[in-house]
Amino acid sequence: MTRPLISYYGDDFTGSTDVMEALASNGVDTVLFLKKPGGELVERFRQARAMGLAGTSRSESPDWMDVHLSDALRWLGGLDAELCHYKVCSTFDSSPGIGNIGRAIEIGANIFGNRTTSLIVGAPQIRRYTAFGQLFAAYQGRNYRIDRHPVMSRHPVTPMDEADILLHLARQTELSSALLDCTGLTGPDVAGALSAALAEDPAILLIDVLDAGTQAAAGQILWNALRDRGRFVCGSSGVEYALIEAWRQEGLIGAKPVFEPVGPVEQIAVVSGSVSPTTERQIRHALAHGFEAVALDPLHLTGDNAENEVERGVVAGLEILSRGASPVIFTALGPSADRGSEIDMREGARHRIGRGLGKIQKRLLVEAKLRRAVVAGGDTSSHALGEMGIEALTLAMPLPQTPGSPLCTAHGGALDGLQIALKGGQVGGDDYFSMIRAGRP
Repeated sequence: MTRPLISYYGDDFTGSTDVMEALASNGVDTVLFLKKPGGELVERFRQARAMGLAGTSRSESPDWMDVHLSDALRWLGGLDAELCHYKVCSTFDSSPGIGNIGRAIEIGANIFGNRTTSLIVGAPQIRRYTAFGQLFAAYQGRNYRIDRHPVMSRHPVTPMDEADILLHLARQTELSSALLDCTGLTGPDVAGALSAALAEDPAILLIDVLDAGTQAAAGQILWNALRDRGRFVCGSSGVEYALIEAWRQEGLIGAKPVFEPVGPVEQIAVVSGSVSPTTERQIRHALAHGFEAVALDPLHLTGDNAENEVERGVVAGLEILSRGASPVIFTALGPSADRGSEIDMREGARHRIGRGLGKIQKRLLVEAKLRRAVVAGGDTSSHALGEMGIEALTLAMPLPQTPGSPLCTAHGGALDGLQIALKGGQVGGDDYFSMIRAGRP
């Protein structure tokens, strides 16, 4: 088995496919496991240079991480990759109680024996930028500081009210931290700037990525200067985007492969638990272009009669499919329909929404023999796919105009060979669902 360049744990399923797209579309053979695989499945993908494990830690508690994330990172450590990456959302949304990134760094640093954990969040390819430690993200063609972002500053679970990444992290961990900022990366003495940033031996080092130049410098530093301080790293898919050029310069990977369009299918099934305005526009666009809606009650999906609501979704979806249309089954149509305050009164309710949608999606796919599907919503995807029996994903078709939401091929179980896209709430253009049905980037 070739030693992998990198292994990674994705804190949700959409983020996990984001990393897979970044790697595979740049010539790094990548497989994403949806749970710890058996030896036979690992052997099937023994030539992969990158191996990922999709998780749910973005929506879990620190106590959950102590048990489940620790177990996952130990398994990844056993793959003996050059680096192991804890992948977080590029918007860095998290809190002390939910998706605590600080706790995740503590766990990983302890398992891998890190002296310093490198942290990269900026990724210009997906329109995320860090400058002087501040995080910025695009929305509808404009860039916003994350605490003023129209979506992420109002996230229903982990709203971002602090743009300074290290200040945000300080709420979640007592580990010391330092910043290697964009001026140090582009100045005449990069080595000196790095030495200055490491002078007090910080446990966490945030490296700015603002543009192609700072990204290339960050990748060289991470691969050539910081690996000895810790094989465990943290950040968005910006970690992989930064490393790719460093790997290519060392001859570790070749040229970008060519991915042909997979072509159209007549019908797909979409399920969505997202309350994002981006997803709302995508649903409305789909309904104007041959899709039909099934609106579910999220409170019914989380209550004592959840199976009745699941059955209602299945029956309605199959009826739409029987007429030659494609169903879009959703629990909210934008922020105005968000019932989060009611949902959060029931412990574990958000997880149950995802699982319910996963049950619906699996039955539609199996009973209607569909070849392609979409799950919308980061947390939704994580819990929905757990119900669908898929064991692993590989990249079928990258989507360069909406990076982070590729079309994947499913492996294992009743849905082996299915093409499926996992889309974060704020990801994609208005025509995303139509584009997936058409099979063209």
